[in-house]
Amino acid sequence: MKAFTQSLQGLWSQLGLNQRVSLIVAALAVASGLIGVVVWSRQPDYQLLYGRLSEKDASQIIAQLQSQNIAHKTANGGTTIYVPATHVHRLRMDLAGKGVPSGEGVGFEIFDKGQFGLSDFVQRTNYLRALQGELARTISQLDGVRAARVMIVQPENRLLVTNQGVKPTASVFVELSKSNLEPDAVNSIRNLVANAVQGLVPDQVAVVDNKGRVLSEDLKQDPTLASASSQMRYRQQIEDYLAKKVETMLAPVLGVGNAVVRVSAEIETEATTSMQERFDPDGQVVRTQTQTEDISNSTEQRSGGATGVAANTPEKPAAEVQTRPGSVTETNRKNRTTSYEINRTLTNTTRQPGSIRNITAAVFVAQRYSPAPAGSAPGTEPVPRPRTPAEIQDLRQIVINALGLKAAPGQDLDTLISLQELPFMTEPVSAGIEQIHSETRIQGWLEAAQANVPLVVGAFVLLFFVRMLRRQQPEPVPIELLSAPVVTGLSKGNNGHGVLTPDMLNQLIQQKPANIGTALRDYMAVKKN
Repeated sequence: MKAFTQSLQGLWSQLGLNQRVSLIVAALAVASGLIGVVVWSRQPDYQLLYGRLSEKDASQIIAQLQSQNIAHKTANGGTTIYVPATHVHRLRMDLAGKGVPSGEGVGFEIFDKGQFGLSDFVQRTNYLRALQGELARTISQLDGVRAARVMIVQPENRLLVTNQGVKPTASVFVELSKSNLEPDAVNSIRNLVANAVQGLVPDQVAVVDNKGRVLSEDLKQDPTLASASSQMRYRQQIEDYLAKKVETMLAPVLGVGNAVVRVSAEIETEATTSMQERFDPDGQVVRTQTQTEDISNSTEQRSGGATGVAANTPEKPAAEVQTRPGSVTETNRKNRTTSYEINRTLTNTTRQPGSIRNITAAVFVAQRYSPAPAGSAPGTEPVPRPRTPAEIQDLRQIVINALGLKAAPGQDLDTLISLQELPFMTEPVSAGIEQIHSETRIQGWLEAAQANVPLVVGAFVLLFFVRMLRRQQPEPVPIELLSAPVVTGLSKGNNGHGVLTPDMLNQLIQQKPANIGTALRDYMAVKKN
């Protein structure tokens, strides 16, 4: 270390004034550069906290950041706020708990202040605005949605309703933070808006993204399966459900990933209505029976005596009255009416589309392997152990029962289920895993290099300047330059003598200031000798 210090001191003493000034300036520039690089590397990584804020929300957020002494930056006229990456998630949770930002549009806080004298139309308009704002805030919380706007159209409330077919509709505009939005998320948006508006159904809610795509078009429910998209979607749902049902049942037995199931379903897409009326003449039944019976008896007798005055005399005894013979009449009538009904069967059958007409399945089962025998060399591959036909048939029967297949007359269910045992290719999977590991390692190296690049660059620049200084040795000035014959023309007052005058020294310094130190040392050494 001492020798190195002495060498530096000797090198410094050999430099001229201009060289020393240049070296000091270069050293200050290098030090300033290193300090700037270190300061720049130690600056926090700013990330987006919120963007496209209103002035009110931006002012509230900045006030919260200042109260917590958190560094922040603004952009886009103050509507975008950046904070250090270590504080992004915590600040979002804290601000969300305080209701900041309030989101685009207004919510139900519009009714916090009492407003008197407003008409019914203004009240209904404010309610619609509040409902749209609340729905937009809720949708913006979904994963993959950066911002949202909701527009609701409700039929006009009239005293006399002239058109009963007018129903409420809604449109949702979403700005995505990723390339696409999952169908489940789109369906959740439709149901969220539909359940918040009275009389609105999910099929009347249109969801559009910032790329101009209608995300809800393929999700509309078609009970009649009239469109091709509805048929394909319904068929895919049935096939995925059945395939997943079989795979989840085979996984505990064969192992996860050792069975691949694909199901093909034939769906009935036509709606049919049939009516059948059948009569059975042998199955007669009595419908009504009426029986009437009339019996009447009548007797007629004749009584009288002699004509004249004696017949009109009341004092005669009764025994003297003469009785004449009479007639007796008897009537008996019966009436029976019976109505019979023929057995009649009326059958009305309506079949909706969506029933499963036929199912076929293809199942791949991974081949079994026996463990390597004890004492075998390392790296010995396991020996395959194929399944017996009885085991294959048992697995096929399990799949048949899981799918709920029933044999039709003259049909063999084994022809509907194709089950094969094949060795699965695992090399591409392992290669993909190794590639992921290598990419992870490379990413770690890049992050470490990015953190240490400023220090490495500073050290390299410092070594480069030190190496250049070591190479720049002052060019020695021969003693002959200081002799009288050489310096004669330099000064008019030397008179041809070998004496170095101050004027000559000044002229030499002006001509070669970088080497004057070496020349003087050499000159003094010669004089001493």
